[in-house]
Amino acid sequence: MIVQELHRIQERYRYLPEEALRRLAERTGTPLYRLQEVASFFPHFHLQQPPAVEVRVCHDMACHLSGCSGVKRGLERELAAEIAAGSVGVRYASCLGRCDRPVAATVNDRFFAARSAEELMGLARDALSARLPAADADSGYEPHTNRPWKIDPAGTPTGYDSVRTFAAAPDRQRMIDELKAADLRGMGGAGVPAHQKWNDVWKAKGDEKYVICNADESEPGTFKDRELLTRHPHLVLEGVILAGLLTGATRGWIYIRHEYVEQIAIMRAEIRRAESLGACGARIAGVSGGFSVDVFTSPGGYICGEQSALVEAMEDRRAQPRNKPPQLETNGFHDRPTLVSNVETFAWAAAIAARGGQWYADTGTAGCKGSRLFSISGDVVRPGVFELPNGTPLRTLIEDLCGGTRRPLKAFAPSGPSGGFLPARLPVAALPRGWEKRAPTDLVEKVAAAGGTHLDILDLQLDLQRFRDLGLAIGSGLVVYDDSRDMAVEAVNCSQFFRDESCGKCVPCRIGSQKIVELGEELLAGRVDDSAFTDREQLAGELSRAMEMTSICGLGMVAAKPFQSALQFFAADLRRHVRGN
Repeated sequence: MIVQELHRIQERYRYLPEEALRRLAERTGTPLYRLQEVASFFPHFHLQQPPAVEVRVCHDMACHLSGCSGVKRGLERELAAEIAAGSVGVRYASCLGRCDRPVAATVNDRFFAARSAEELMGLARDALSARLPAADADSGYEPHTNRPWKIDPAGTPTGYDSVRTFAAAPDRQRMIDELKAADLRGMGGAGVPAHQKWNDVWKAKGDEKYVICNADESEPGTFKDRELLTRHPHLVLEGVILAGLLTGATRGWIYIRHEYVEQIAIMRAEIRRAESLGACGARIAGVSGGFSVDVFTSPGGYICGEQSALVEAMEDRRAQPRNKPPQLETNGFHDRPTLVSNVETFAWAAAIAARGGQWYADTGTAGCKGSRLFSISGDVVRPGVFELPNGTPLRTLIEDLCGGTRRPLKAFAPSGPSGGFLPARLPVAALPRGWEKRAPTDLVEKVAAAGGTHLDILDLQLDLQRFRDLGLAIGSGLVVYDDSRDMAVEAVNCSQFFRDESCGKCVPCRIGSQKIVELGEELLAGRVDDSAFTDREQLAGELSRAMEMTSICGLGMVAAKPFQSALQFFAADLRRHVRGN
């Protein structure tokens, strides 16, 4: 695979020398322009030799709230001589997946958490002297959490008993029925029922089928997959193997973002352990056909979290989403039926195989089925990863488990930057017509008791369908903002993330995401007067509608949401930046 060969070259040289690319082209029979086409797309690959030391500071959401801009400025000031000499480079990076330990940064691709500018400066100078210490280990840090989790109460490696049981008597329809009874949904954002995907790939025609675990996890505010890969890799792998046996697949991959170096090593070790137990490889449990699993290291980019873009990257192309139809379940990797699901989905599937679909469904509360993991960061006392029954009030998570906020709650991002921002008191007028008929009775009663005009967002129930019933989106990465925050500034920060991560395939997304950033930056710079603000407000709405209707994938559909929600719910913050105010 070209992408994996490029990884090996860059690991050796820290960039992709032209001579090394030419040798690869000759050895593989690949035109040089194809190698350059792929390498130039992904942010991880460098076609030019970088400085001897490169420091990258995360710039998104939690790290932005924790002062990443000041950290970068401090580095640039203290390392000015080295930067001028060309021996050190300092730049921003997109989310590094350690939102619970901001500010996150890398020094020559080694990860460091919660470091000040002074500490990073010292690390950079150590790297110049070839004394750079080992990266901070995720396994050595226990985040705030409510373990033990139902998903894996023992938290210890399994003997892959569910794989052995299924391999000995592969009752595929029974497993599909268990997933359906569980009402297990995709945990990557779309919420597609797992039983539907598994069944579609099982029934799809084709002698060759594949299973891919999407562990790209690049959305700001989201880091729960990191914890599953680090501490429960056996569950993830067991779910992937079960999916392979059920669908009749012959190969599987766990597609992990390249910044998760430790997790890549952990999963590879777990695959070797499963092979030694006869639960994975040429023959499974001595009775079943083969199903091999490998790790595919992602070349980077938020867009790789979109499942068809992920497949494009695995096929050694630019990670640009595919038009649909056809769906991946019939025409996926190399045009074969392919099941792509999230890390957590596979882990819960393994738990369901062991304990049953009804067991999982019964873990929910307040009329909701099942449980899920939530990453929460920002202005809370104890950021971390928590497993909660679906239907749990947001109040329980923020106040009881996270220790609340040090200042009054102002805003809440329910799905990283993708869901925009909600105010602490959500106007009922912003909810879709007929919301009262779909919302739980107790929530309607609380709204009525408060005067009927606003909903306290702490009363919202953490459940995909409950949020959708209110016209809202919820993911697994939650970010909290207190009343010291300027939501105009935060909206521009999130808009910059989408602008930087757009793959460029759709013109409305490529141009629209840039235009949204320009609107926000002009406002923050004080270049917008009152009449121009009204014009820009209208333009932002038009851009948002155009991008939502014409973009191929979800990135373009949500790229304007942070700015739009700030206009809708935090207009006072934006208007403070209007010239003359």
